Amino acid sequence: MEAIKKGATIQSLQIGMGIVDLIAKQGRPLKFSDIQDLTQITKSNLYKYLNTFTQLGILYRDKESGAYVLGSKLIEYGMIAADQENVVDRITPYLKEINERSLSTVLYSVWTHNGPMIVKEFNANQGYNIGAQMGTLLPLLSATGKVFTTFMDEQITREWKEKELKQTPLEKARQLEEECKLIREKEISFAREPLVSSVSSVSFPVFNYKKKLLGAVTIVGFSELIPHNEEEELSKYLMNISKEISGNFGYKPHVG
Repeated sequence: MEAIKKGATIQSLQIGMGIVDLIAKQGRPLKFSDIQDLTQITKSNLYKYLNTFTQLGILYRDKESGAYVLGSKLIEYGMIAADQENVVDRITPYLKEINERSLSTVLYSVWTHNGPMIVKEFNANQGYNIGAQMGTLLPLLSATGKVFTTFMDEQITREWKEKELKQTPLEKARQLEEECKLIREKEISFAREPLVSSVSSVSFPVFNYKKKLLGAVTIVGFSELIPHNEEEELSKYLMNISKEISGNFGYKPHVG
């Protein structure tokens, strides 16, 4: 086989990855016209690139808005690169159990440079979905966001947190500060209808043996099914199973 020349590149691949990189860095869904304005690629060529990436799962096109975001294949690659694939495989049976117990959608999210992202969704009752899907970024005031801002290294989350706090009323920002102290102590967080009316969430961290945050498991559903505080039966069950899940990765919670 002929040796690859040093510095030899495939221009069309560079252009294609440039489009993906641009969508990633914008940090928001982009319509065809937005991408064309930013890249100046001809419409016919851009359509071919976007269509190819969508078919491969590199990009995802929302059917209603027509906007493009990063696709599930890139999430899959990112998880493998971050050694998260094994984590998801190991916690999936627990997600199934929690789904059956809570009668609500169960999510697993990991950290990305744009904030917490859903990388696994479990919902046995397919007609009862509350709209969460793989690739969705979750905000600071969601139950998931609260877990990440509490347990993730502040240097890693600072930029995301500052950006989110700009859109947060001062009173809610103060409440969050107090709430994070309780979350650190109890290792469970709650959010009453942070995104959609009548839909609430509860979330708990997944730690490894160094108490490094691997991700967060979140239960999202209609508010009457989701607990308000750690005293409720479902909360107690979640706090117990969270210790069991993290125990699989060597985490030993402090006693007393």
